[in-house]
Amino acid sequence: MNIVITGASKGIGKAIAKIFASNGHNLFLCSRNEVALYKTMEELQTQFAAIEIKAKAFDLSKQAKDFGKWINSLGVTVDVLVNNAGLFEPGSVYNEPEGVLENQIETNLYSAYHLTRTLLPGMMENPSTSSGRHIFNICSIASLQAYKNGGAYSISKFAMDGFSKNLREEMKEYGIKVTAVYPGAVLTDAWGNFDNSKNRIMEADDVAQMIYAASQLSTGACVEEIVLRPQLGDL
Repeated sequence: MNIVITGASKGIGKAIAKIFASNGHNLFLCSRNEVALYKTMEELQTQFAAIEIKAKAFDLSKQAKDFGKWINSLGVTVDVLVNNAGLFEPGSVYNEPEGVLENQIETNLYSAYHLTRTLLPGMMENPSTSSGRHIFNICSIASLQAYKNGGAYSISKFAMDGFSKNLREEMKEYGIKVTAVYPGAVLTDAWGNFDNSKNRIMEADDVAQMIYAASQLSTGACVEEIVLRPQLGDL
């Protein structure tokens, strides 16, 4: 299968890329940071030499259509699309700086919306694999419940949840599955030097394993939502 993953240079995106690569699937990767992206591509290609890996850096808040057109230009059939690109800017509605909402919406929603629209025609036209074509939208527990200091980020993730729910309904008749993923706290660069020796928050591999498992079901089954939280609950 051919797997397209955004925000793939680190964290959850990189973990998702690795689990698909380890199971023999080709990767088509994107992130904003060109250096980190190509380092990830080189690392995965060295480890999994039998698969095809292509990567190109785009700022998906502004270039989502360009990335989609690049994928289409390669002539590959997209089996799995993982809309993982995102950005967290803390703040509150009443005092966050001007432009934060626009930036969060562009990065966390528009990137997925425009990329998906660019790739969908090809996904809808081509026959399904044994598991069916699949779109995973990485939302957040902030999509489900507002929380202090969430501000524009939470608003953008609520919107991402709505996008995913609408897409699920639209794609049923085309045999394309849509899964919304709602992770709680995950140990990524956003947590800096957080001490996770007591496993207070989740690992990126936890999210990746759930996504891979959902992608392997028969064509007659679709996991609509995946909610993951730390064992001790949200922070």
